[in-house]
This record gives sequence, structure tokens and C-alpha cells, in this order.
Amino acid sequence: MDIFNVLNMIGGLALFLYGMHIMGDGLAKVSGGKLEEILERFTSKPIKAVILGAGVTAVIQSSSATTVMVVGFVNSGIMKLSQAVGIIMGANIGTTITSWILSLTGIEGESIFINLLKPSSFSPVLAMVGVSLILFAKSTKKKDVGTILAGFAILMTGMDTMSGAVKPLAEVEEFTSLFLVFGHNPFLGVIAGALLTAVIQSSSASVGILQALCLTGAVPYSSALPIIMGQNIGTCVTALLSAIGANKNAKRAAFVHFYFNIIGTVIFMLVFYAVNALYPFAFMDDAADAAGIAVIHSCFNVAATFVLLPFKNVLVKLATLTIHDGEAEEEKSGLRLLDERFLEKPAFAIAQAKKAAVDMANASKEALYLSIDLIDNYEKNVAKKVSKLEDLVDHYEDELGTYLMKLSNADLSYKDSQTVSVMLHCIGDFERISDHACNIMSTAKQVHSKENAFSDKAREELKVYERAIREILAMTCKVFETEDTVLATQVEPLEEVIDALNEEVKKKHIKRLRKGKCTIELGFVLSDLTTNFERVADHCSNIAVCMIQTREDGLEAHEYLDNLKVEGNVEFADKYKEYRKKYKLP
Repeated sequence: MDIFNVLNMIGGLALFLYGMHIMGDGLAKVSGGKLEEILERFTSKPIKAVILGAGVTAVIQSSSATTVMVVGFVNSGIMKLSQAVGIIMGANIGTTITSWILSLTGIEGESIFINLLKPSSFSPVLAMVGVSLILFAKSTKKKDVGTILAGFAILMTGMDTMSGAVKPLAEVEEFTSLFLVFGHNPFLGVIAGALLTAVIQSSSASVGILQALCLTGAVPYSSALPIIMGQNIGTCVTALLSAIGANKNAKRAAFVHFYFNIIGTVIFMLVFYAVNALYPFAFMDDAADAAGIAVIHSCFNVAATFVLLPFKNVLVKLATLTIHDGEAEEEKSGLRLLDERFLEKPAFAIAQAKKAAVDMANASKEALYLSIDLIDNYEKNVAKKVSKLEDLVDHYEDELGTYLMKLSNADLSYKDSQTVSVMLHCIGDFERISDHACNIMSTAKQVHSKENAFSDKAREELKVYERAIREILAMTCKVFETEDTVLATQVEPLEEVIDALNEEVKKKHIKRLRKGKCTIELGFVLSDLTTNFERVADHCSNIAVCMIQTREDGLEAHEYLDNLKVEGNVEFADKYKEYRKKYKLP
């Protein structure tokens, strides 16, 4: 084996790993976060969790990615540890699909049909179709499909190159001797497989490398089998690293994965070699091939799941003993959804960020509603709750802003990029609404401490104003949550009515002031309240317009507002009249 073979092997390995990476990314983008949502929702029964874990992993081609995602679910409180066990077991089964695909490289025969199944025959076609879609398709989905096809072609080309480069190794005595050592000492084979997988952090990739080496004909089954066992252990490293800094249950999920593979390997090895000692298997000295590796890989993971699934609570207990309870962990708010592990799958991370942003919007709404209640009935405990909600909303803005900025640096589709942009814009408005809630609370406290009271007429007018503010904020929160752009168009007519109400309330107050029916001090208080109400309505308008802009791509906010208010816009005029009638001052 000369230097050129070594270079070809390195180049083939590089293409193989890169192809696997971009194919997995393409598959994740096409799924649009739906696979992760399925895992999140449908894990009520262990067998269902196993099937889902296997299915999702088979699609995204990475048990490590699935397991890391599960650690994120547990860390976020989305999933219980007991639910995670089945998915982790299923992920180990799902990852074996890659070895079956790669086994196609070992197909041999004279038949045209058999030759068509060879990667060297169909990979160039897939590459051409994939690259054409990437370059010329306008749809993001089609480009993602093109990435999958191109990734698969690169993967198979790398496997082919690597296989061709290592063939001369069959003549190298040191190489064949090394694998004979693994056959005589399976423990060393397990360590070698575990180390290789731990370094490249992908059992699918390390199994692929083993399959390429097997094509030399120099690797017997006696050596390949313990290496495969070790590869299953090595894949646990990714999840264990991911759990660093996570909560105790997330760490336990990673250890469940580790114990499952360790115990499964030990049981399999003890049983297999005990039987082999009594009744030697004839195939052990035969040269392993790619298909044989796929069979062993699948049989081990299916058998381990079948044996250990009934004892899933034992695995949980072991993980719990490893990671002690210790001090009670602080209960997290909706911010627990913003787990950085989800950033590896941007579509799902965006969905989680949206849930957290909706929680933030509802917290802002609750703070404002409570502050309005304080105007008539001031209570210290309610005022404290408003302050706490405002602090929570501030915390949401900081955490969400940081998380969304990290997401914006990821490779996002156009639609996902728009969604991130909208959230970044809207969370600022919701934060300002909570600030106005605190302002209103402070004004209510001032009125209460000085034992001032508005006149009956002023109170009736404020009641109308308050109802309008409650409606526009409730409508805005619903628009943000549901992305209902039809409902969003109804926000601006109500905002215009609120502007009109603001002027009318001030004029009526001036009239009462002239007649001596109200004091200047209460006039300042009223001005503070109405100013905060009007600003809340302005922020609601900003959010609604931002949501509409995502539908009307390229539409400017000022352009949209100008178009609304031109003469002849019957829909806007009718809605404005409806709100004017609904919120008419007494």
C-alpha cells in the first residue's frame, strides 16, 4: 500500500463523513422539526417510544442526534426520564439502517439489475439530480431534497473510494495480524471499536469504515463482531458530553443510553462466546462482508432492546444511583424550552422558541390586566405579582433574544429566517407592554396612598378605555400565537379608535376641570394612565403589522398603514365604525 492509496483512503473517509453530515442536515430540514415534535408528543407507551425512536433515527441517520435531542427534551422538562428510555433503545435500532444502505457497496454479480443496485451505478445520477435541484430549484423544500440526494451520492462515492483504497491492505501482514489479535482477544476489539466511534462521534460512520475494511477480505467475523460491540458503546460519548451542564434528569438520560449499551454488550458477549465455546460457530473464521456487518449490527441492537426493554425501570434506577438527587433544583419557567441542544435542529429550536415567546406574551398580558384591576381595587400582593411578571418578561426578553441571535446564525430556510426575525421584533414590544403595566401599577399605588378618587363620570370613561385596551392586547396575543393575519388586520382599526378615545377622555377631563369637578392632581394621574394605555395599543399595532409583513413579503410598515387609512378602504372603515360604536364614551 503506497502513499497514494493512503491519500485516497483519507479523501474517501472525508467524503464519506461529509456526505453523511450534509445528508443528515438535509433530512432534518425537510422534516421541518416535525420528527422532533412527534418524539415530544407520542411516547406514552414503551413499545411506541421504541418504534418512534427507531423511525426518527432511520430518517435523520444519526442515533447520536436523536439521543442528544432526547437529553434536551428531558432537560427542558418536555419529556420524563421514563419516556426517554424507549426512544434511546429505538435510536440504536434505527441507526442500523445506515449499515444496510452501505452494504450495497459489497454487491457482486453479472446481472444488469444487480449492477444497477451498486452505488457506483446510481450515485452519479443522484448527484446530478441533487446538484440540479440545489442550483436551479426555487423552492426551499426542493433545494433541501437536492441536498439529501447530493449528500447520499457523496457518502456513497466516499465509501467507494475508501473501499478501493484499502483493498491493498489485504496484502499487508501487519494489518491482517492486527485483526487476528482482535479475534483472539475480543476485549481489545471492543476497546478499538469504542475508541474509533468516540473520536468520530458516529456509530453509523464507524460501522461504515469497518464495512469498507471488510471489503479487503482480511477481516474475519471473529474480529469484526467485538469491534461492532465496541462501536455501540463509543456512540454514548456524544450524549454524555451533551449532558454536561444539564439538569440531573438529563444527565440520567445520557447514562441510561450508556448503561443500555454497556449491559447489552456484556450480555451479548457472555452469551455469544459461551455458546461459541460449547458449539463453535463455523462462520467465525470466515472473511466478514458488508452485509454480514449489517446483520450483526441489527441483530445485536434488536436483541438488546428485546431483552432490556422489560427492565427499563432498572436502567432508570441505575442512572438515578449514578446521578444522586442532591439538592432540589429550581423550578424553571417556559425558558426551559430554550435548550441549546435544540440548536442542532433549527426548525425544532424555532418551534420551542415560539412556545417560549407565547408564554412571554401571555405573561405581559396578565401583568397588564392585573395592573388595570389595581386602579379600582389596589392590593399589595397583586402589585407584587405585577412586578414579578415584569421581571419574568424582562428575563424572557434577554434569554429569547440571545437564543434567537444564535439561531439566526444557523443555516436557516427563508421561512425560518423570517420567523426568527419576527420573534426578535415582537418580544421587544411585549417587554415594553409589561413596562407599561408596571407604570399603571405605580399610578394606581399613588392614587391609593393619597386616597384620591376619580369622579363617577371619569371612572365610567376609563372603564370604556380599559375594555378597549384589554381587547386589543388579547387580540394581539392571539395573532402572535396563531399567526392569524386576517385577525391581525383588525388590530389597527381598534388602535385608531383607542387614539380617538385618548383625545376624548382628555377633552372631557379638561371640561370637568373648568367646572371644578376634578382636581389638577387627578388630571396628572389620568394623563399617566391614558398615555400608558395608548402606548400599549401602539405596541399591539407594531406586533400586528409585523405579523402581516411576513405574509406580504417586502411590505413596509408605513406603506401598510398608509394603505389602510386611504379613502375607499371599506373593510377598515367598517371595522373602525364597529369599534367606535362598541367603545363609545358615556
